[in-house]
Amino acid sequence: MNIEIWSIGKENESFIDEGIAHYFKKTKPYNPVELVILQTPKKSATTDIEKTKQQEEELILKRLEPQYYLVLLDERGKMLSSPQWAQQFQQMMNQGVKTVVLLIGGAYGVSDKVRAEAKQVWSLSNLVFPHQLVRLILAEQVYRAFSILNNSPYHHS
Repeated sequence: MNIEIWSIGKENESFIDEGIAHYFKKTKPYNPVELVILQTPKKSATTDIEKTKQQEEELILKRLEPQYYLVLLDERGKMLSSPQWAQQFQQMMNQGVKTVVLLIGGAYGVSDKVRAEAKQVWSLSNLVFPHQLVRLILAEQVYRAFSILNNSPYHHS
């Protein structure tokens, strides 16, 4: 199963890139993970929230293939423990899912159309984090989930 982390926004700061690369390297023996940053064109920058969400929707839906299993990360989503993340990934693998997309929406969230495409909606925390930090947290949690599934000592429950 391939895992892709999609994130609306700008490129990462170097220290974030280093952290993500660290966790992706550790996850690679278990499962491939890729980060895809979806950037809206600079010239289309606007303060109109609905227009911004529409532009982001186009970027997401253009890339989203019908067979992808979309998990939306949203502050109003279901809060899962790390072992529950592992169980979710195991269930997806058991169902034969080829590609899981973990989507970090834009600053204003995602459109209703994108939300409707999501098979699940998860929340990382009741706290709000910057997008770059969420990318790093996701990379770590994916590694943690696969270390749990493979009985690695990394996760101590």
